[in-house]
Amino acid sequence: MKILALDTATEACSVALSVGENLIERSVELDRGHAEQLLPMVDELLVEAGVALSALDAIAFGRGPGAFTGVRLAASVAQGLAFGGGIGVVPVSDLAAVAQQAAGLQPRARTVLVVNDARMREVYWARFAVDGTVSLLGEEHVGAAADVVLPDGSDLAWVAAGRGLSAYPELAGRCRAQGGEVLDRLLPRARDILLLARLAVAAGQVLPPEAALPVYVRDRVVSVATS
Repeated sequence: MKILALDTATEACSVALSVGENLIERSVELDRGHAEQLLPMVDELLVEAGVALSALDAIAFGRGPGAFTGVRLAASVAQGLAFGGGIGVVPVSDLAAVAQQAAGLQPRARTVLVVNDARMREVYWARFAVDGTVSLLGEEHVGAAADVVLPDGSDLAWVAAGRGLSAYPELAGRCRAQGGEVLDRLLPRARDILLLARLAVAAGQVLPPEAALPVYVRDRVVSVATS
């Protein structure tokens, strides 16, 4: 199985490529300039692995939620590469990617609450069950940090993960008070998007290139101050 994964939904710009069990990646954290970095990183990995674009089984990408420009970039690059290579795509939630990373760091966790910074005084958040892989519980949300619903006390082991927790330390404090372990430095990574995409590819859930579309969760792009 040969899969290319890419993500630009947050400060992290990352690309990963798996060929069988071998995985290589490139990652850099940037305030801006993801568009200038992304395609050269893709080219580097394909050359390093000796794999042609058309030989890939799929291209996976972080479909959001995240920064509007970054989410659009990942979707458009994935779509363009997929059309060019005659291959399909696998959209993967950026919240799920953080949950997968957290589950790998804390194998005892059975629930992961992901909180990513959404700017505009809001966070993207969702809860995930962990059972070998991660699966969404309910829906993905955007809203004030104070409105994030924590896992209840019946969860024996749970983790809160994502940069939204460092942006809103009072939320991180609530998580710790309710028994959650806090991993507040995690960002989505192409490596974890790739791991989740493998399951979709194995199940035949590869979509046509035109299905490489961003998921914003939030439609509002401008915050207007009122007096």
